[in-house]
Amino acid sequence: MKDIFIDTNIAKNFSNPMDQEYIKLIEWLQNYDEVAVNEESIEKGEFAHLVVSKKLLVEYYSSARNASSNTSIPIIIDQLTRQGRLNSLSNQQIKHFKAIHFNKAIEKKFQSNEKDQNHIPIILMSNRKMALTLDQNFKKDLENFSGYTVKVEKRPQDLNYQ
Repeated sequence: MKDIFIDTNIAKNFSNPMDQEYIKLIEWLQNYDEVAVNEESIEKGEFAHLVVSKKLLVEYYSSARNASSNTSIPIIIDQLTRQGRLNSLSNQQIKHFKAIHFNKAIEKKFQSNEKDQNHIPIILMSNRKMALTLDQNFKKDLENFSGYTVKVEKRPQDLNYQ
């Protein structure tokens, strides 16, 4: 499955993308051939999937509450939901992951804020462990999480997401 985590600090700019690389990323997210998937000539996993949790969806919607563009993150989420292309992890899955992989020593080393720390499990449980974020502290926490290799970048062109 071609999944990706996109931090709110990136997604909030989807409504009015001026940068060609963000336009390419949005097009990749929106590209889907329902006929080919229904005819089973292409697997759904060959198309983009967005890694999310309930908390992340709340962040997305609050950051883009006034956005009306067809490239805004709420519109993209609606499209991906209808097409079954959200890789959504439940609160129970996140709690279970944290119970196994987080402890006081690990949490003490985190540099990101508590909200971002809640997103670490959804990235580590994703298929490709790939993320876009502008937050350096969050990036460091992901890259330094023992036992996992995560690809984290600030710019879409630096991440081989396609």
